[in-house]
Amino acid sequence: MISRRNFLATPLVAAAAAQSKFRIAIVGTEHGHVQGFLRQAQARQDVEILGPFPFAERTRIKGQSADALACFTSTDRHPAVAELAGDLKLPFMMEKPLAVSNEAARAIADISRATGIPVLVNYETTWYRSHASLHRYFLEENSAGRIRKMVAMDGHAGPQEIGVHPDFLAWLKDPARNGAGALFDFGCYGANLMTWLMGNQRPRRVTARIQTLKPDRYSPVDDEASILLEYDGAQGIIQASWNWPFSRKDFEVYGERAHAHAYGPLIVRQRTPGAKAETTFEAPPLAANQANSISHLMAVARREVAPNALSSLENNLIATEILVAARASAQRA
Repeated sequence: MISRRNFLATPLVAAAAAQSKFRIAIVGTEHGHVQGFLRQAQARQDVEILGPFPFAERTRIKGQSADALACFTSTDRHPAVAELAGDLKLPFMMEKPLAVSNEAARAIADISRATGIPVLVNYETTWYRSHASLHRYFLEENSAGRIRKMVAMDGHAGPQEIGVHPDFLAWLKDPARNGAGALFDFGCYGANLMTWLMGNQRPRRVTARIQTLKPDRYSPVDDEASILLEYDGAQGIIQASWNWPFSRKDFEVYGERAHAHAYGPLIVRQRTPGAKAETTFEAPPLAANQANSISHLMAVARREVAPNALSSLENNLIATEILVAARASAQRA
């Protein structure tokens, strides 16, 4: 008799187990977020990574029997990788932001519509339990009345200061490949989140100011950006910086009757109507297929769910419009 342990170790069963893994082909190695994605994938038993393939060798993916494609190139290369995903009919996820221009964003959307492939934009903050709590509090429960002000604070001490890989640093400092500096690198988080909370409403006016406080390191791009979004009845302020004394991704939302602040991925501080002080709590877990980028990509690829609102093309086309308008405003100033 073959024991269960020996049975599971036989070549046929091992091959079947390997075939059941979700196979993700990775294009691009110059985006520093690839390292975190690989660590996340390697910690799972249900995922197999193909590659990573450098951008110049992206066509090597053909014939690999992948289930999805994940892109870690510079932002300007997203349309080219989207074309490959469309040719292969593979669900496609890229690192934020969607594109460096509205034309490039629309080209990606056109590929998705023509080929039927799902396209997702991956932000670290999409998987923050704290942000889901803010959405539930303000929109699903309507506990605070209409949203009046949103403040997104995203950034760190600077890519050179935190020691990013030279390939990553090179394109972050290139306005053609990155779209801008901190304005695009970190401004995209607030644009994404505010578009989400405003139900994909476009702001009626976008104003921005940028500076390069460390020109010896980051010229010709900005390292400090402030963006003002004016909505009907609400205002959004995006603070994007390569000059924070520490890394942060915090989001404050103020309603007519109450407010709530998300501090990082877990902690929420909330003041309810009539309360004299804030309460602080840890946000509850997300659903399994919404908890991280890999689980969500798998669920989308298997047609179990559609791309969530933060990852969706609908949101990110508007987020791109905001970033492009902010860049134009800053250039006019």
